Amino acid sequence: MRRLIRQRPDINGITEGVIWKQLLLFFFPIVFGTFFQQLYNTADAIIVGKVVGKEALAAVGGSTGTLINLLVGFFVGVASGASVIIAQLFGARRAEDVSRAVHTTIALAIASGALLTAVGLLFSERILQLMGTPAEVMAYAVPYLSIYFLGMIPQLIYNIGSGILRAVGDSRRPMLFLICAALTNIVLDIILVLGLEMGVRGAAYATIISQLVSALLILGSLHNAMPVYRLYFRKIRFHGDMLRRIVTIGLPAGLQSVMYSMSNMIIQASVNGFGTDVMAAWTAYGKIDGLFWMVISAFGVSITTFAGQNFGAHQFDRMKRSIRVCLGLAAGATVFMSALVLVIGRPMLGMFTDDAHVLEIGMSIVRLIVPTWIAYLCIEILSGAMRGAGDSLVPTLMTLVGVCLMRVFWVSAVVPRFHQLPVLLCSYPITWTITSAMFIIYYLRGKWLKRCMARQEQAR
Repeated sequence: MRRLIRQRPDINGITEGVIWKQLLLFFFPIVFGTFFQQLYNTADAIIVGKVVGKEALAAVGGSTGTLINLLVGFFVGVASGASVIIAQLFGARRAEDVSRAVHTTIALAIASGALLTAVGLLFSERILQLMGTPAEVMAYAVPYLSIYFLGMIPQLIYNIGSGILRAVGDSRRPMLFLICAALTNIVLDIILVLGLEMGVRGAAYATIISQLVSALLILGSLHNAMPVYRLYFRKIRFHGDMLRRIVTIGLPAGLQSVMYSMSNMIIQASVNGFGTDVMAAWTAYGKIDGLFWMVISAFGVSITTFAGQNFGAHQFDRMKRSIRVCLGLAAGATVFMSALVLVIGRPMLGMFTDDAHVLEIGMSIVRLIVPTWIAYLCIEILSGAMRGAGDSLVPTLMTLVGVCLMRVFWVSAVVPRFHQLPVLLCSYPITWTITSAMFIIYYLRGKWLKRCMARQEQAR
């Protein structure tokens, strides 16, 4: 008999209580934490853009950001399978299995971080060249990445460790740790970039030191957690059965992240072809766009945890109600944010650059993409819910076809005929709309849930 988790009724609000209140209580720490993460990324861009110049701004946030998202996103996506497994086991109150999953997950974070460091240092310059990064931007991007990739192990420990805490219902401590990391990064940016005039190297050092701070905090938190998910350093190792379950669910999510990043790299390469001003404008817009992704991703993480724990507890009706409530909350937040950015977009862009031409290009991007943000909602929320229940392959395939392949087709077939920036950017709303329609149809048919329930019964 597996030992079960004994919990007081008031411990786990995810599987009981008023859904919208519990969702928001879980959501807000995630979004505030992500806000501070975005803050220290934005601080890099603001300080580098203002102090070093638009070429450095394009390097820190443009091509390098796309490359980093490609490499890091895959491993974080694979490890997201651990969050799903831990949430389901925690909801089912299977304590020993939760512990084995936690130690396997941390082992995966360390191994993945070491591999990423090696891959990034060896191949990042070549990938930037293949993306058509201009020479004046390469001069800043290469030294930035040569330092940045040294921080991969602590970065993955934080990202994956915070996923463990959120899987068991704790979104508060990851938020606090991100706040500490953000403040550390901002202070170090001021000292290293402004004070010591270290340029992009200073920004990179500030980033990896702040990531180390967040990693140490997350490890300390897990080491002092309640026994069911406490981390014992001597027990960190791979458990074959848990690793297989994590990879089965997480690999499609990792591949989905890679497909997104590769399609974005193709778009970034097309953006690079329009010159440094467009690259700088795209980078500045990306920081504003990051606010939307911050919010919608927080809803995605929230519904994944809610779906996972309620699925593990066999509360399928509550899981479905949570999905509907999450969609409504996310839609309201998206409409509000879209309206706000359309009103104050220019001063927001002005935080990153004083170049009038760059600002005008940035506003044209805002007016085209921001009103269509809402077309993405169903992709994030429904895929997160399905992944929480253990169905990750089909959502990945739909995303691959609907977003990634269509985006590649658009860039390779349509953009060369009409070499204009608005034509390139239309790939976003078009692919979001088509893929959201696919997700809605797949979700409403309901066969995905029946398959997950059948697998759950077989695993018992």
